[in-house]
Amino acid sequence: MIKQLIFLIFSVSVVAGISSCHSGSSGTNNTGKQGSAKLFVDGYIVKPTTLDQTITISGTIIPFEETVLMPDVSGRVVYINLPEGKFAKKGTVLVKLFDGDLQSSLKKLQTQLKIAEQTRKRQSELLKVNGLSQLEYDQTDLQVNSILDDIEVMKVQISKTEVVAPFDGIIGLRNVSVGAQVNSSIALATIRMVDRLKLDFSVPEKYSEEIREGRSVSFTVQGDETKYEAKVMASEEGIESQTRNLKVRAIVSSKNPALKPGAFANVELALSENKNALMIPTQAIIPQERDKKVIVSKGGKARFVAVKTGIRQVSKVQVLEGINVGDTIVVSGLLFIKPKADLKFSKFIK
Repeated sequence: MIKQLIFLIFSVSVVAGISSCHSGSSGTNNTGKQGSAKLFVDGYIVKPTTLDQTITISGTIIPFEETVLMPDVSGRVVYINLPEGKFAKKGTVLVKLFDGDLQSSLKKLQTQLKIAEQTRKRQSELLKVNGLSQLEYDQTDLQVNSILDDIEVMKVQISKTEVVAPFDGIIGLRNVSVGAQVNSSIALATIRMVDRLKLDFSVPEKYSEEIREGRSVSFTVQGDETKYEAKVMASEEGIESQTRNLKVRAIVSSKNPALKPGAFANVELALSENKNALMIPTQAIIPQERDKKVIVSKGGKARFVAVKTGIRQVSKVQVLEGINVGDTIVVSGLLFIKPKADLKFSKFIK
């Protein structure tokens, strides 16, 4: 009985050992097969392409002129001529403040001037017959000129009680009523010159050299597919340090009721045409912390290459450095590919 039990245990051990050996051998073969397995991916063959270098940037339509109407002095509003949403001609009195005290002072000065001028006239006759000294006449003449100066100062003070239209424009919404007490920090309304418009937009630093006075740009506004034209009038002297953009201002050439101040605009800036641009699908780019890379097939092996990109379109991006015409770029399965991995292309996209 004991001998049979020992023989049974020995038989089980031998069978287990043989099974283990077969299992290990099978695992080794599978691993070898996996290591040599090729990855099936999609590819793209790099070829020269004609690139119409047009970039689209955001812009804003602004009035050609816009001013917030504010009084020069404090006072009570006695007259308002602010037709909201209506046209006002340059020089039109829009708001009048109380100036009764200033008008009274002006009349007083005018009366003093009349008396002084009559005195000077009489003294002038006396001076001709030596009935008056030159000094006395000069003092009277000085008094007349002093009163004239005081009158001019008073007229300026009175003019400050009037708010006039600085240019032809449309009046916005008014913020005051007759009888209100106002000061120089209160906005009465806004006037805008809307028969002519400007377009403000910012250009990335690398395209700043393309901007020059008189250059034409086209733009569209939201909800309208019509392309409008504008001409560059000026740009800032320097690049903005925070955005690395150049601020540009253009005069809108087109006139259309659809163009409203403050409207968002998509500005199209056409750059020079490049007939030998290397364009690859955007999904082929692998963004990294310091650079961008693509996977190039070299002898059937994956090779990670750093590239420098340029113009970006909807589905493709321009590569300036890193690849050459005829290179095969991997465009799918990028996350699963390691350097020197065996590649096999299932299809090539155009």
